[in-house]
Amino acid sequence: MLKLTPILLAALYAVALYHFSAWRTRRELDAKSTELADMRLRTLCDRMAAALEIDRIRVHIYEVAPVNGLAAPDGRIFITRGFYDRYRAGEVTAEEMASVIAHEMGHVALGHARRRMIDFSGQNAMRTALAMVLSRLLPGIGVMIANGLMSLVSARLSRNDEYEADAYASALLTKAGIGTDPQKSLFSKLERLTGARGGAMPAWLMSHPKSDERIAAIEAREARWQVT
Repeated sequence: MLKLTPILLAALYAVALYHFSAWRTRRELDAKSTELADMRLRTLCDRMAAALEIDRIRVHIYEVAPVNGLAAPDGRIFITRGFYDRYRAGEVTAEEMASVIAHEMGHVALGHARRRMIDFSGQNAMRTALAMVLSRLLPGIGVMIANGLMSLVSARLSRNDEYEADAYASALLTKAGIGTDPQKSLFSKLERLTGARGGAMPAWLMSHPKSDERIAAIEAREARWQVT
């Protein structure tokens, strides 16, 4: 029983962390967001809603500076103020913004948003358990090994989710008559928009796939659609 103690403690920690993280995220988003009112983007959202045969797609502006889009565990979709400002400045087109919304809808529809929160809590718990065990076997480096292993697992899961959400967005954009060109053009400028410099980092260490790989995946998917 004593040997199971770290695992049991980690499981309890994961449950508590999940509920706390969900509560904190919901509180943060409620306090710092307003519903999107831009008419051009609303029109594109209505086209995607019609393609999905739903009444409306609600999108909110999250008042933070980084360029990003996100799907909350409760299913809401957010575009950051930093991203929206780039759109208003003409650096991003309305159709490209629609591709971001479609991508985040993919995360919601495929269950990624809630699963990521659960995975995050579980991975932190597993990291704690591994660190407790490995630090006994390998004093001084056990914690570093545990952190490294869980970071690799987290990055791989995240990349898989991104590819799946990209595929969902491609299908939705195509059905809505917007097409995948905005999706690909946005990826081509994403590094500049976000200030990221991931070129020197191995793709398997990144939480998101490289932009050129995402574009290639979209084009390969389009080729398959044309054949079928």
